[in-house]
Amino acid sequence: MINEKEKLGAFIVPTGIGASIGGYAGDASVWARRFAQHFKLIVNPNVVNAGGFSGITGNMFYIEGYSLDEFFKGNLFFKPSCNNKIGVVFDCAIPQDVLNIHINTINAVKTVYGVEVIGFEITDEPAGVEFCLDKNGVSSGSLKCPKTLLRASKKLLAKGADTIAIVCLFEDPEEMNEGYAQGSGTDPVGGVEAIISHYISKELKVPCAHSPAFEDYSISREIVNSKAAAEYITPTFLPCILLGLSQAPLLSVEGGISVDNLDFLVMPADALGSVPVFEALRRNIPVYAVRENSTALEVTNEKLFKSGKIIEAATYQECLNLLTQV
Repeated sequence: MINEKEKLGAFIVPTGIGASIGGYAGDASVWARRFAQHFKLIVNPNVVNAGGFSGITGNMFYIEGYSLDEFFKGNLFFKPSCNNKIGVVFDCAIPQDVLNIHINTINAVKTVYGVEVIGFEITDEPAGVEFCLDKNGVSSGSLKCPKTLLRASKKLLAKGADTIAIVCLFEDPEEMNEGYAQGSGTDPVGGVEAIISHYISKELKVPCAHSPAFEDYSISREIVNSKAAAEYITPTFLPCILLGLSQAPLLSVEGGISVDNLDFLVMPADALGSVPVFEALRRNIPVYAVRENSTALEVTNEKLFKSGKIIEAATYQECLNLLTQV
């Protein structure tokens, strides 16, 4: 799965924390792709998802946040896979015209990329997505009826799906953070998207990712910041998660690639208060903190550890230089 000459790293940008790199629409992809030229690389969907595009490459392992935490704790293993069978869950609150666009999207991705989508299920109740930004600019939210997503996901697994894509109806988030289109602030929907994928992954132990659907599917006629641009030129964000899930590693509690195979972890320098960081340090896995990637969290090496355990780099390029010299 990974030969002795290959290094395995994890390149993580947490979702919904206003990361200046990776907090928008696939804007961390350029760096993840450069790292993946040298190493096998675990990425969370937030790093490479870009609406109608995806930064995913064949050298990356696409693993959502809950499963990543369990991997770092030693509770989950993963097995590289490709051409996964994908089942898609649609929130029944999605209007028919919006649903039709997403079905056309599925068919387009199947035709162009050969991605195997075995079918879709529509939930028996509205998921009831709500999202918010807290006073620190961190995105969060809730679901009124999460079990409707679970029931639909189970039906797809029974039909042979290996992975689950979920599409829920969201209200227009523009008024919540008008700066997002200009490359500032936090993606308002990122936090609740993570909650959705965490929930399904926790319950079913399968790769999962979420894409929001909006009633207004018109594309922007205004010039927006390049970091957000991928989300303003497409009526659906489904392609990126289908491409990621198609080659997502399968999860196992019994064997496969484990955290013991991991050689390094790369994180934003002020987002260090997470399970991957604590577990990596406990297991003596080098943690690299990149200062150019600022977030709303302000959880730094100085505040947490006050030690030399964290390796700091000014930029992702400097971090990559350090890793390729080891």
